[in-house]
Amino acid sequence: VGAHPDYNEEEEEQKYFRRKRLGVVKNVLAASLAGMLTYGVYLGLLQMQLILHYDETYREVKYSNIQLEDIDHKVLMGINITPVTALLYTPVLIRFFGTKWAMFLAVGIYSLFVSSNYWERYYTLVPSAVAIGVAIVPLWASMGNYITRMAQKYYEYVNYKEDQVQEQQRAPRGACNTYIIIFQTVFYVCFHLSFVCAQMPTLFFLNNYLYQLNHTLYAVKHCGKHAGRHGGMGISPAGAELRDTGGASPTATRQVLVLCGSAYRPTEEIDLRSIGWGNIFQLPFKHMRDYRLRHLFPLFTYSGFEVLFVCTGFSLNYGVCALGLEKLAYLLMAYGFSASACSSLALCVLHVRRQVPLLAGAIIHAALLVTLFCWAPEPRHLVQAPLLYAIAVLWGTGSALNKTSISS
Repeated sequence: VGAHPDYNEEEEEQKYFRRKRLGVVKNVLAASLAGMLTYGVYLGLLQMQLILHYDETYREVKYSNIQLEDIDHKVLMGINITPVTALLYTPVLIRFFGTKWAMFLAVGIYSLFVSSNYWERYYTLVPSAVAIGVAIVPLWASMGNYITRMAQKYYEYVNYKEDQVQEQQRAPRGACNTYIIIFQTVFYVCFHLSFVCAQMPTLFFLNNYLYQLNHTLYAVKHCGKHAGRHGGMGISPAGAELRDTGGASPTATRQVLVLCGSAYRPTEEIDLRSIGWGNIFQLPFKHMRDYRLRHLFPLFTYSGFEVLFVCTGFSLNYGVCALGLEKLAYLLMAYGFSASACSSLALCVLHVRRQVPLLAGAIIHAALLVTLFCWAPEPRHLVQAPLLYAIAVLWGTGSALNKTSISS
């Protein structure tokens, strides 16, 4: 049988690699949206729990029979302290399961945390919080590796005629940088929307049960840098409806399983698995010999603390204290929308030095910290709302530049 007279080998090859490139883009979008859904549900559930626990009577009535009056402290300790040991097991976990399946496992553990709120007991809430702490670092490591690997594959599919690609050799140094920056930007544009998604349960449900600011802030005399304990933050108990927030978490798990393709070819998986367990265990420490990573280490640490500050210190001591608890969701939505939109500013790295957006984010945050240190809003004074929203938007801009620049 002879060749088809209209068959064009070069054209068919172009179509094939075009489909491959579209598959890579699909993988990046699926992983990004899965991260957004996972963190949106997780942060929304955690926020609703902590808001409810401001009412000491509600907390005592609901949790005293299972010895969890201090439920919020135990859950946060489980989530925040466990990741300290993650350096010891994360490389081994990713080596054993592979990048995609480590990501799937970590997202599944987040779903487990959400599901534990259907049966609120000591042996479900606290262990699931510890499991979240165990899964945080593998999730971010596998997602970062997955996005980077997709950028490398996209480079291979664009330059499929190059000799080193056809022979499956390592790409030249810096060849994939453009695609890494673009894909990391896409990831963070989607991920920062999780702060917006997290406010939906509070916005559409819990706000209907909150007392107004004249009641919740009746004993508050000082805000901002002068704020101590908030007196009289009371709400109506409405805890059973916490369970209605968890539908999107299994969706994220299924999305990773079905829509995200494998990160490596079968031959590459064999090569990776041939690396000894001891060498895999030593990899994080070997990478730290690179002086650039050592210099970025303080920024890694700050990147986590600045999000914690804007979600707790700023939003409570400044936003809630001045505008009331019912405005907390809107303040964090302003931060989320700003961070998502400004993540696209990281694309300027394609034309300027890599340090520029990183330093720009640090300068914005430094200016805002000085402002917050020198200024304290008045309690129950709604005229200050535009300034507080402006600070939230600018902090989101700094966060976006910080995170996208570090990851890129």
